Amino acid sequence: MSRTHQEAQTESLTLVQAVRDGLHDEMERDDDVLVMGEDVGENGGVFRATQGLIDEFGADRVVDTPLAESGIVGTAIGMAAYGMRPVAEIQFMGFIYPAFDQIVSHAARLRTRSRGAFTCPLVVRAPYGGGIRAPEHHSESTEAFFVHEPGLKVVVPSTPYDTKGLLAASIRDPDPVVFLEPKLIYRAFREDVPAEPYTVELGEAAVRRAGSDVSVFTWGAMTRPTMEAAENLAGEVDVEVVDLRTLSPLDEDTIVDSFEKTGRAVVVHEAPKTGGLAGEIIATLQEESLLYQEAPVERVTGFDVPYPLYALEDYYLPEADRIEDGIRDAVDF
Repeated sequence: MSRTHQEAQTESLTLVQAVRDGLHDEMERDDDVLVMGEDVGENGGVFRATQGLIDEFGADRVVDTPLAESGIVGTAIGMAAYGMRPVAEIQFMGFIYPAFDQIVSHAARLRTRSRGAFTCPLVVRAPYGGGIRAPEHHSESTEAFFVHEPGLKVVVPSTPYDTKGLLAASIRDPDPVVFLEPKLIYRAFREDVPAEPYTVELGEAAVRRAGSDVSVFTWGAMTRPTMEAAENLAGEVDVEVVDLRTLSPLDEDTIVDSFEKTGRAVVVHEAPKTGGLAGEIIATLQEESLLYQEAPVERVTGFDVPYPLYALEDYYLPEADRIEDGIRDAVDF
């Protein structure tokens, strides 16, 4: 992608272009930032999120690695411990499991283990989620695995603007960040994004739509069908939509404030229902604002089955109609 947008104030970008823009700006700003992963160099990544970076920064900072996720992340942890700021790409979230031990046993614990002598300013990027007709292991949404691990931050953008700003904030953070990119909406729409570098603070949710009847909490690719459901119900139900953006740390203040305003809630995520983050959000509401509750909190999620192949994929993912039903159940109780 051309850098001619530096001459303008903004450029209309897709989400995947915002990833590339954020990486470029941080690599330009800080020589310690590098990108590494399978096919990130000459091929520009499986989704072309790193396209052209090797031409500008060279093979020492855009590193094509062997097909070995544990090795990619393990090497990046060593780099981070000694002052670099690596961004390790995992091609799909379903391929991250070989690196799980490195992430939770080493990256997340390095600060504590060394009593603060070392930090781990590492970003692990991974496209996540379904909806693109991919084969097995290409459609996982297992963010709850990483949210459960103290020492990790988990970030999931839903817009190009947030993608660039959250990625920059993640790269600059002194601790490890798992940065999950909703590939279903990589090229679904465009948004004006500032040309200059900027950050969006980690740990802050965004109220995408203000409302008074019910709060709907969601993130990533599910933000768009949730907004669609809210607009479809306009005139019938006044829906507030809260995009969490950062899953760890969770913005409990915004969640609780929204719920105390509406008294009713729905949580939408594409991960399976059991053990999903909806349960943690509901528990938080019970602990912090039980006396404001007017109805059971509804969950609209994926199902407790392995992610299905093409024929059932649209049925598995929460879509606007199913989200609307969940909202009506919460309001009509």
